[in-house]
Amino acid sequence: MGRPSRHDIDRLLDAAAELVSAGGPSAVTVSAVARAAGAPSGSIYHRFPGRSAMLAALWLRTADRFQEGFLAALNADPPTRAVQDAARHVVTWSRAHPDETQILLYGPADFDGANWPAEARERLEQDNRRVTSALRGLAGRLGRDEPRDVERLLLATVDLPYATVRRHHRSGEPIPAYAEDLVTGCAAALIAETSGGTTTATRAPSG
Repeated sequence: MGRPSRHDIDRLLDAAAELVSAGGPSAVTVSAVARAAGAPSGSIYHRFPGRSAMLAALWLRTADRFQEGFLAALNADPPTRAVQDAARHVVTWSRAHPDETQILLYGPADFDGANWPAEARERLEQDNRRVTSALRGLAGRLGRDEPRDVERLLLATVDLPYATVRRHHRSGEPIPAYAEDLVTGCAAALIAETSGGTTTATRAPSG
């Protein structure tokens, strides 16, 4: 039998993402995905050994899609702009991908992470290490690489932007056009170095 089509897998995971958006991770069952995708349940088991493996694939695909742009932003120059670009990416990507954003507003544990296949758990650890390494590298380029500095960057580029996204998602309201300016302004303030009352951080871009 030939190798399963990548397109077919993506179609199934797209259906699973829509189910998460409508009813949370618990709504994603093999039978529900089959109905949403218009596919027999057997076709899902042909591609995933079980529900946990399907949930793992959904989470990892979503994280990979988000992290591609996020990591590129963290590695940009100059480093002060990289912080703001990373914060901006969270909001812009979330606005463009509402169903996938809903997945990331949960966490691996909500997607049965304890029962993922070993390969999927290793991929998750690799993804986490990649982000941590990029944050540490950015902290070093900013000249402040103590643990609290990395925590500050995590707050600036992930926690605060996602708090903004989460509030609008949970209320059912669209993310406002000015949200990027708000989060980049907060990011700039968090990493500002003050000497004699003068900040050296760049001003958050408008528009």
